[in-house]
Amino acid sequence: MKLHGIFPPLATPFDHNGDIWKVKVQHNVSKLNLTPVGGYVVGGSTGEVVMLTNDEMARAWEWVAEASAPEKILIAGTAAEGVRETLERTKRAAGIGYKVALVRTPAYYKSVVMKPETQMLFFRAVADQSPVPVLIYNFPQVTGIDLSVETIAALAEHPNIIGIKESSGNQEKVQRLALEIKDGFQVLVGQAQTLASALNAGACGGILGFANAAPYAAISIWEAHRTREYAAALDWQKRISRPARLVTAKYSIPGLKHAMDLMGYYGGPPRLPLAPIGPDAKREIEEAFQDIRG
Repeated sequence: MKLHGIFPPLATPFDHNGDIWKVKVQHNVSKLNLTPVGGYVVGGSTGEVVMLTNDEMARAWEWVAEASAPEKILIAGTAAEGVRETLERTKRAAGIGYKVALVRTPAYYKSVVMKPETQMLFFRAVADQSPVPVLIYNFPQVTGIDLSVETIAALAEHPNIIGIKESSGNQEKVQRLALEIKDGFQVLVGQAQTLASALNAGACGGILGFANAAPYAAISIWEAHRTREYAAALDWQKRISRPARLVTAKYSIPGLKHAMDLMGYYGGPPRLPLAPIGPDAKREIEEAFQDIRG
């Protein structure tokens, strides 16, 4: 399974009652279908996955699969704290048509899962029984656990573990992963504000929340890198770095959803306890996105 390019981890649209809004799920996906994104991640951190019930998550998988263009690769975020629940979610998503499982590091029992042997036991046990290939999700800002290059290299030897979404923001680590791990292991990054440098370091693409609002801007960096137009990639990187930082690091999901509304997609409200941003933050995001609108 080749995962090269830009993959938006889809935001979850909610209506005024706080329910997942099917019409807006389909609206966003139908617009993204017209772009050259490689596919969609459903059930990632950008989708407020920790706020969703299992049934809601399954509905989101189904609705995106129904609306997705056939050439788009569907990736399901299926992580739970235990192997059994992770596998149940993975099998359910695979039955709907998802081709890859994005599996985040468990983090609740930190004194145990901080150990590399426990991390490897978890991912190998999932990969052994998963009906689809597994993509590791390393997100230490959320989990408090940063998988080492050595641990990832050991996991890469498993035939059903095909790559990693590396969201630590550590460019030196991305380079080490690209250089030191076996050929064919795919490294995708999770931060749009460092996409160009990550691609130069050896990443094959990105799973970028920013691409929910501005897919063409992210794709422009990827395409410029692919065609070795490095000056163009750097120019686009400079243009998106500030807006990408605003809708990820500074204002997070509420900021991203406002940017989506601004750019013609549906963002809408986040789910409590997340709250919509205020007028000053909205103005800051609107100003930052002026240069990349359209």
